[in-house]
Amino acid sequence: MPRKYFGTDGIRGLANGDKLTPELAMKVGMAAGLKFVNGNHRNRVVIGKDTRRSGYMIENALTAGFTAVGMDAYLLGPIPTPAVAMLTQSLRADLGVMISASHNPFDDNGIKLFRPDGYKLSDAVEAEIEDLMEQDLSAHLSRGRDIGRAFRDAGPAGGEASQTRYIEFAKRTLPKGADLTGLRVVIDCANGAAYKVAPIALWELGAEVFTLGVEPDGFNINDKVGSTAPDALIAKVREHRADIGIALDGDADRVIIVDEKGEIVDGDQFMAVIAESWHSRGELRGGGLVATVMSNLGLERYLTGIGLGLERTAVGDRYVLEAMRAKGFNVGGEQSGHIILSDFTTTGDGLIAALQLLSVAKQAGRPVSEICRRFDKVPQLLQSVRFKEGKPLEHKLVQQAISESRARLGDGGRLVIRESGTEPVIRVMAESDDESLVRAVVAEIAQTIKKVA
Repeated sequence: MPRKYFGTDGIRGLANGDKLTPELAMKVGMAAGLKFVNGNHRNRVVIGKDTRRSGYMIENALTAGFTAVGMDAYLLGPIPTPAVAMLTQSLRADLGVMISASHNPFDDNGIKLFRPDGYKLSDAVEAEIEDLMEQDLSAHLSRGRDIGRAFRDAGPAGGEASQTRYIEFAKRTLPKGADLTGLRVVIDCANGAAYKVAPIALWELGAEVFTLGVEPDGFNINDKVGSTAPDALIAKVREHRADIGIALDGDADRVIIVDEKGEIVDGDQFMAVIAESWHSRGELRGGGLVATVMSNLGLERYLTGIGLGLERTAVGDRYVLEAMRAKGFNVGGEQSGHIILSDFTTTGDGLIAALQLLSVAKQAGRPVSEICRRFDKVPQLLQSVRFKEGKPLEHKLVQQAISESRARLGDGGRLVIRESGTEPVIRVMAESDDESLVRAVVAEIAQTIKKVA
């Protein structure tokens, strides 16, 4: 049964649009609070956000909802999504919340919820919260001394206490004795949640740091900066003759790397570097890594060649994490740059993943362009096809085109067709050693979808 509010990654939409309003945010706070209230102690929720103007509005509405049902709210301010997940567990909170729309434009926003152990909520629990949101919650309101309180930060040092705590946590993920002395690093924080913590962590580890996207004004998050717009980072790497460029997205759970030549390193190459490094140290678990159906066939062939395996999942970091937990892997991620290192985190963490790669580069003493070119990509093409209504993938002509295309690609190629969970778009991806065949297959399916939609 389709859900009314929650999507593939929490609640997301236009701030003050037809879904994400202060009224809805307050209902989320009340319903989620009731779901996670534990009567044995003073309940607490930690709330972080990125730098969008609408974050103030949603933060206050959520706080009203949580305190109304008896939870104490600890407001962390701008801080990465993985930091919220870590602090939820570290501070023994009953619930964690991140206010962010990730890589979306500034006028969107979203609400992500984390369990006490720092993992995102399951579909089943989100459905329970939705059911509560549809009920009259007035009978469950706290009164008198039971009403919750709100604190601007969870630590005694003021507004930067939680940021400092996360910085120290990130630094400790490097191998013992490792530092980044001598490396010239450009860090692009997308004018988002990591604009303070990422440059500080890199500098304290010894790197020479050049910054980009660290002047948020509430409106410029992801605006021509960050992991989805790497041109500015490429230019800055070349300008400063840096060893590496690192681009995070708005909530810093995604990362893209640019090498010293200004070439982009995607998540597949990134995961190959970390997996092989950890394998050489005897620290890789699961016998390989977990990636989605979108990861390049070249990654799979490379891992096979060094005696490692690749477990594929549906698109979405939550599915990657579920497979990692179920089958004992500690490295996984997406081609788009969500890298999950479960020895350290319960979600994707762009900064911590970048630190792992930097430590490999420092130890090897070789250029990033060499370290991060583990395999040649198999020709791959992804096309997004927008449709107006209906279910094009169920149409007979579309199914026939897909079936014929799979036959043409044969055992040496792959075809992935999926409908977006957030917009009326069907994504068509094909890959094969025959690039012309890939182009022909994608074009044929896309045209058929457009014809019937």
